[in-house]
Amino acid sequence: MPNSTADRPVLSFARRSGVLAAGVAALVGITAASTPGTAHAEPTATTVSAADFSDCPPLPSGVDPTRWRCEVHNASPKLTMGKLTVDLAPITMTHAEGPLPDGTDGQVWGAMHTTPTAVSKGLAIQPEYGGRSDFYTGRFSLRFRLLSPLLRHGCTIGADAPVDFRMKRSGPSEWLSQDPPVIRFSAYDDTFTAPAAEHCGPLTASLNRGFGLPAASGNLMTYDAVYTFKTYDQLPER
Repeated sequence: MPNSTADRPVLSFARRSGVLAAGVAALVGITAASTPGTAHAEPTATTVSAADFSDCPPLPSGVDPTRWRCEVHNASPKLTMGKLTVDLAPITMTHAEGPLPDGTDGQVWGAMHTTPTAVSKGLAIQPEYGGRSDFYTGRFSLRFRLLSPLLRHGCTIGADAPVDFRMKRSGPSEWLSQDPPVIRFSAYDDTFTAPAAEHCGPLTASLNRGFGLPAASGNLMTYDAVYTFKTYDQLPER
């Protein structure tokens, strides 16, 4: 057993490079073509009609609670960024919207919940709220955390500048239920820029090459969702 620094075995540069290459290959699945995730069930009227309104945010001062509603929506997103393609786990988002005292449209962010999705052996991806949302126009931002024992904690696509989406409706909304209100819609964005992964440690550069990031074009987010809502006078007092 080595008992001094001089006695300890040192990996050669070639061997260290081989270890890193093997790690990247394991993460991106060798082909670097697409990385299909686990299939997830699309949201239904039943799941959203039993929505949890506990994430409804406090209202702005001076607004009418009867004209403000808290919306909870469940979505099944499918994402392509560079060479990475994955069916993400369902996402639940909560926000409030309604008229401000001056008559303009107002919104308040509530919360977002989801779980990691496996994209290859040893690698998972999890969306996180990116700090910006506008549900009137379909704009919101996300970061995508990459989870693996081979990557540093904090390894994220869009870590410093989140991915900005401008979702467009694929068609008209459909009312699935009037009481409770349940509405289904589909949207997509094929114009966003996919940034590089950051803060991933020694594998950062190779990981980005394997996934084709950053990618200025060829990216796609499709978004099938259902949502329900209650006006604030219908919510239990806190």
